[in-house]
Amino acid sequence: MLSSRQLFLNHVAQTSPFPLALEVHNAKGIYMFGSKNKKWIDIISGIGVSNVGHRHPKVIKAIQKQLKKYMHLMVYGEFIQTPQVLLATALSKTFPATLGESFLDKKNENYNADIAQNATYFVNSGSEAVEGAIKLAKRFTKRTQLIGCHNAYHGSTHAALSLGTSKEWKEPFLPLLPDIDHINFNEEAHLSKITEKTAAVIIETVQGEGGVRIPEKSYLQTLRKKCTETGTILICDEIQCGFGRTGKLWAFEHFDIIPDIVVAAKAMGGGMPIGAFMASQQMMACLSDNPILGHISTFGGHPVSCVASLATLKVIQEEKLLDSIEEKHELFKKLLSPKTTKAIKEFRGIGLMLAVEFESFEFLQKVIAHCLDLGLLSDWFLYCDNSMRIAPPLIITKKEIKKACKIILEAIQLTEENR
Repeated sequence: MLSSRQLFLNHVAQTSPFPLALEVHNAKGIYMFGSKNKKWIDIISGIGVSNVGHRHPKVIKAIQKQLKKYMHLMVYGEFIQTPQVLLATALSKTFPATLGESFLDKKNENYNADIAQNATYFVNSGSEAVEGAIKLAKRFTKRTQLIGCHNAYHGSTHAALSLGTSKEWKEPFLPLLPDIDHINFNEEAHLSKITEKTAAVIIETVQGEGGVRIPEKSYLQTLRKKCTETGTILICDEIQCGFGRTGKLWAFEHFDIIPDIVVAAKAMGGGMPIGAFMASQQMMACLSDNPILGHISTFGGHPVSCVASLATLKVIQEEKLLDSIEEKHELFKKLLSPKTTKAIKEFRGIGLMLAVEFESFEFLQKVIAHCLDLGLLSDWFLYCDNSMRIAPPLIITKKEIKKACKIILEAIQLTEENR
């Protein structure tokens, strides 16, 4: 009889010639467990998904409760489903103001105070959220040009892929979406590319796959101002940096700006698949006519995913997980700084969205392999492959941080000894 590993290689579509191929039997909190008493600290949260840890009891309880009621009923938007309603309402309350308030000025002839509130469109993933957001921006502004950032990652569907700049990722799939331009992240001089022809600028509030790049507050505020002046939609991609990852529920809160559209996914579901794009009710309304069903999703807002998401949001809020993020950040920074070992060239990050830079991908690859052998799962970044990704569940304790860092430092030492 073939092993699960061989069946995996034979029948599951592969994304690379060298998958990790870890066989995980169960997971809980910050740990994943395999056979023969193997366990690993998940220092990357399933790539930014398990912010409240694997199988959080309150998330599991919410899922089990919903399973006794109903699962899929009808395509998104047709039925009143309590899980969707409660989640959308809770999400709306997390924003410090109405999204897109620059487009809701009372001087605007289309302003309607009765619907000047936030609305959520539920989808299944981050890529889908990006697709919906750019459709909304084009439909609302009646413009076609979209602007993304160099080294940005918004997903791997055709339109989402178009918004990035990686030739390695894009060229095999050309042609992609037309009328796309790009600006340098965190460079104000490039903002002159934004004009009255631009439908939207989409930006990761904190760049993820670029290796955790944090913009200056003045840059994002100037970007916000430029978008307002030109009537351009500002889309903040919070797929990786949202839902508490940076120490605030939404990363844009660090920079004192209000986007027009926010996209979220990953940690939003507490381990269940869900994504969303959020905007003002007035802006969102334009997808419902001319044509009707201007955007539609069969499984978007799946009730089981919605209750998991709402439970995740409540865990973050009620257990006050954000209150300790800065302290945990400082502990990682202390233990994994260039002062600790010469092998570490730079430590970057905000909250628990961190990057530890080494001399090369080859060196980091060996460190990651040793970490795996020692019981810790880490990773690198798509567009910064000499930096280690560290994004543990927000529930990680100081004791567990020390344990994780000890493993990383031991893995570095083994790599240096075996050169």
